[in-house]
Amino acid sequence: MQQHYPRRSTTRRHHRPVKKAEALRMSPEAEPVLKNVFARIGKPKSAPFTPDAFQIKALQAIQEGDCLVVAPTGSGKTWIAQEAIRSFFSKGGRCWYASPLKALTNAKWVEFGCFFGESQVGILTGDTKENADAPIIVGTTEILRNQLYDVMHRGENMDCDLVILDEAHFLGDPDRGVVWEEILIYLPARVNVLLLSATIGNADEIARWLTSIREKPCTIVREEKRPVPLYPLFLHPSGRVMPFLEKQKLYGRLAQFVEEGSGQRGRRGAQPHFGDIIKVLERFHLLPAIFFLKSRSECDTALKTCMDDTDPMENDTFGYDLEEQLSRSPYLRNHKQLHDLETARVAAHHGGQLPAWKFLVETMMKKGHLDAIFATSTVAAGVNFPARTIVMFNSDLFNGHEFSPLRGTEFHQMTGRAGRRGQDQIGFLMVIPGRFMDIPHVKKLLSQEPEDILSQIKNDFSMILNLLLSQTPANIRDIFEKSLASYQLNRRGKQASSRKEGVNLWADFLIHLNFLKVEGFVDEQERLTETGIWASKLRLDQPLLIAECLRQDAFPRQDERLLAAVVAPFVYDGDQETRIDLKKMPKRLVQACQRVAKTLKPLSRRMEAAGFAVNSLSLWTSVVIYEWVKGRDWDEIIRMAGIADGDMAMLVLRTADNLRQIMSLKETHPEIAALALKAREAILREPVVFE
Repeated sequence: MQQHYPRRSTTRRHHRPVKKAEALRMSPEAEPVLKNVFARIGKPKSAPFTPDAFQIKALQAIQEGDCLVVAPTGSGKTWIAQEAIRSFFSKGGRCWYASPLKALTNAKWVEFGCFFGESQVGILTGDTKENADAPIIVGTTEILRNQLYDVMHRGENMDCDLVILDEAHFLGDPDRGVVWEEILIYLPARVNVLLLSATIGNADEIARWLTSIREKPCTIVREEKRPVPLYPLFLHPSGRVMPFLEKQKLYGRLAQFVEEGSGQRGRRGAQPHFGDIIKVLERFHLLPAIFFLKSRSECDTALKTCMDDTDPMENDTFGYDLEEQLSRSPYLRNHKQLHDLETARVAAHHGGQLPAWKFLVETMMKKGHLDAIFATSTVAAGVNFPARTIVMFNSDLFNGHEFSPLRGTEFHQMTGRAGRRGQDQIGFLMVIPGRFMDIPHVKKLLSQEPEDILSQIKNDFSMILNLLLSQTPANIRDIFEKSLASYQLNRRGKQASSRKEGVNLWADFLIHLNFLKVEGFVDEQERLTETGIWASKLRLDQPLLIAECLRQDAFPRQDERLLAAVVAPFVYDGDQETRIDLKKMPKRLVQACQRVAKTLKPLSRRMEAAGFAVNSLSLWTSVVIYEWVKGRDWDEIIRMAGIADGDMAMLVLRTADNLRQIMSLKETHPEIAALALKAREAILREPVVFE
C-alpha cells in the first residue's frame, strides 16, 4: 500500500499550545519604506545559462597557467571548476579536486559523478576510498599533500595535469593552513593550479608569491558583484522590521534605538522567542532562514519555541524526501529533534550532532522543506547551504579560545549564504538586537573587505619525517625559502608574520631534526633510519608517540577492542569533562592503558625538556571507544559519558583515521597492521557512518 505523507501549507496551524503572553511579544510590522524592497522578493525568471565574463576569463587563464578566482559565494565558482576539469579531461588529462571538508568532498564526488560519469570519478578522504585510479579524483587537502609526499619519495612525477583547491582561504587557517601551503610548494610547476575562494583580502600578494615559486603566471580573476544582492534589515523587539542602513548611515529609527542605549553591546534582556521571529519572517516572505547562534545549546533550545506546521496538502515531497534520508541512517528515526523537523519544519545544525543528522538537515533545507535552521558559524564555511535570509544575534564569534568581534572574512562567509541563486531575486541579513550584538560593528562589517591571508606554515615531526624521505636538510631549507611565510616576512617585515616574532622556520627545523637524531629516527648523515622510514607513514598529530609504542611493543597484539581503545587518547586534544568513573574501568583495559602510559613516560619527558608540547592522554576516551567496539548501544554510551553525539562521532572517526595510519605499516608491522584493520572495521558502523 502506498504511504501518504503530510504536506505543509502556507497557512500555519499551531498545534503546540502557545501562551497568550508569548503570542504578544512581537507584532509583525514593517516600515513603509520597505514596501518596494519586499516587492522584489520572488523567483527570477528562468533563462538559459550564460557564463559571466569572469567565469570565461578564469577558464582561459587556467589553460595557460595558474589562476586565483575570488568571487562571492554562489557566484558560480563550481561551474568554473567543472568546466576546467572538462577541458583537461577531454584532452586525456587527469584532475585533482581538493576541499577542506569531507562533507563538501562527498557532495562534489556525487555531483561530478553525475556530470562526468561515475566510472571517471574517484574519492579519497581517509574515511572513503573509491575508484582511486580514476582520471578525476575528489579528495581532502590532507590526502593530496600525502600523495605529494609519496611521489617525491619515489622520485616520480605527479600523475596529474590540473589541481583545484576549493575554499582557498583555508591557506590562512591556523590549524590546517600549513597543509595548503605545503601543497602549493611541493606541486610540480607543470601542473596548473586553480584556487577558488570568496574571501581573500590579499589576492595580489598570494598570486605574486605563487608566480615567484612556480615560475609561471598566476592570473587573478575577481568578481565583486553578488549573484543575489544583499539587503540588510533590523528587527525591533516589538516585531517591526526596518532597514538597517539609510544612505550608508544607520536608519533613523535604528540610530535612535542605538543612541537610547537599547542597541548597545552588553544589554541584558529576555532570550529571543524564535517562534515569534519566524512568524515575522514568514509574514514578509523572508523564509527560509539560517539563524546563526552562539552555541550548540542555544541552537537546540531555539527549537522549543517554534510552532508546529502540519497541514496536509497534495503533491508535497517532504515525506518522501525525509523517508529517503532516514533509510540511509535508520538510527535517525529516533532522533530527539526529528519531531521538530517534521512538525515545525525547523532544525538545529552544529558540531555536537551526528554527521548523518547534519547531512539530513542540509538535504531537507536544500530541497526547500525547512523554514529555518539554527546553526553555529561552522555552517557558514564550505557547505553549499543557502537561504533567503541570514539572521544574526551576535557580532562576535568564538575563535577556539575566546569570543572576539567578527572579522570581515567571517562576516562575508555568513552573509554569503543569504540569497539562493536561481531561486531568489534578493537576499536579506536580519540583525537582532541583544546582549552580544554591537550594531555599529555590523555596520562597519557591511563595507569591510575580507582580511589578508597570512602564512601558517610551521614544523611538526610528521612533516619533517616525510620531507626527509626525499630531501636533504639543505633542500628543505630551500623549501622554507619558497614558503609564503618567507615571502611575507621579506616584504612585510616581522610584524606581519603570522608566526611568533623571533621564530625561524629553519632554526626550528634544526631543533626538530636534532631531537629525531637523539631518538633514533635520523642518523648522523641526516638521513632517515629504518625506524624513521616507517614512522614517516604515520601522518598523524602524534607520530613519535605512536611510533614509540610500536617499537616498544606496547600496543595490544591480540584484541582489536583494546587496540582501538588505547589509540583513542592520541586523537583527543580537548579538555572536556565526562561522567565516566575511571575507577570502574575493566581490568584488561586498565592494564593496556597503563602499559602504554608507562612506555611513553620517558619519551614524553624528553620531548617536554626539548620544548615540544605533549598532550596528556585522556583515559575516558579509551573507555567510550572500548564500550563502543564491544557493541554497547550508542545512546547508552552517550548517557554514560555525558558527551554530545557529534563529539563522540568525531572521536570515533579520528580514532579510525589513526588506525588507518597504523594499517599502512603492513610491511614492517604486519601483525599490528592487521589488528588495526579489524579495529577500524569494528568502530565504523551506524550511526557514525551512513550510506
